[in-house]
Amino acid sequence: MATQSSAARARTGGNPFLRFVNGMSMVAGWTAAAMILASVLITCQMIFVRFVLNQSTVWQTEAVIYLMVASTMIGLSYVQHMRGHVNVDLIPLALGPRGRFWLAMVTMGLSIAVVAVLFWYAYDFWHLAWSRGWKSETVWAVRLWIPYLAIPVGFGLLLLQLIADLVALITGADKPFGLETS
Repeated sequence: MATQSSAARARTGGNPFLRFVNGMSMVAGWTAAAMILASVLITCQMIFVRFVLNQSTVWQTEAVIYLMVASTMIGLSYVQHMRGHVNVDLIPLALGPRGRFWLAMVTMGLSIAVVAVLFWYAYDFWHLAWSRGWKSETVWAVRLWIPYLAIPVGFGLLLLQLIADLVALITGADKPFGLETS
């Protein structure tokens, strides 16, 4: 029985670009997991400070929110790499191999176009926060470009993974929708 990591490696077909992007997606997945772990630890510390020491908290709630949003954004490419999204394969199963290929090409092309637009606007939003020196309206007063950076980075990594998936499809390193030809 093949493990998920060996199945993921098989999708690269030995292509250095695909191996690089898949490695980046794995790093993004580990980073997202570390952010979730950090948010859990910060939440435990916040509970201890508030209910055991009976003191107020300043930065914990905001940090947990930023970490959870960042982990979601940064983890997008990992989820795409591992094919963790909900998959309804009724139409691909009904099509033959040629129809599956073209349907996969269209859906990948549309996905890349949508994520590219999201990446563009996310970068624009991040740059606006950075250039204007926006800060959060809390006691902590976080420079907002720091947590907002996760948005264009996340969409950029997802865009890169989608492009790699398209290259894998075109080169034959991956099958359309992961389905074997019938």
